[in-house]
Amino acid sequence: MTIPALASATTSDKSFTTKYETHKLIKGREGSKTFYPVVFNDIMGLEDGDRRGVHADDIKLALRGHVKEGYKFNPVSPLTQDDPGYNPTPSADDRIHVLVCVMSANAPQIKSSVLEKMRIPQMAMMTHIDEACGETQKNLRNVYKSKHLRKKMKDFSAAVGIPMNCIFPVKNYSEEIDLNDDVDTLILSALRKIIDFGDDFIEKI
Repeated sequence: MTIPALASATTSDKSFTTKYETHKLIKGREGSKTFYPVVFNDIMGLEDGDRRGVHADDIKLALRGHVKEGYKFNPVSPLTQDDPGYNPTPSADDRIHVLVCVMSANAPQIKSSVLEKMRIPQMAMMTHIDEACGETQKNLRNVYKSKHLRKKMKDFSAAVGIPMNCIFPVKNYSEEIDLNDDVDTLILSALRKIIDFGDDFIEKI
């Protein structure tokens, strides 16, 4: 259980992330400390308005590996080749293999300007499912029985073109102090699919 990257839990549409940040998963401790072969690159959120949130062009550049670690996103102006944060010669490791959009099931209806930016992602994770549905809050195993969550997923799928089987509902660890098998099952299932998508990408290179 860890908190490597904060995310907004409010409806203020204010992104916590302003820089391009890499997060690694630690395997082992102290002398045996290594990392799992999966890396997460966090970018600025998809916020409403042309002068707020990450530019769609910056997302495309990040996918191709042209964004350097620590680059500060500019909501007004996308990254250019003359910017110090631009990587002109990305390696295979600099490229992003899978783009995942993280959205809250408990958020109000997403505005059209934000949905337009979301047409790039290949997969999505729907968080806070327990807060959005009472039945799921009582028992996480009801997640795929929830008509409310299913409608949320179907509406999102139709709006951005991501297939239903590429949208994964998950519960955030928030009040818990110990690991929970039902929470982990949803998270690890989504991670397994992300890794599978990444493997498919590598096979095509």
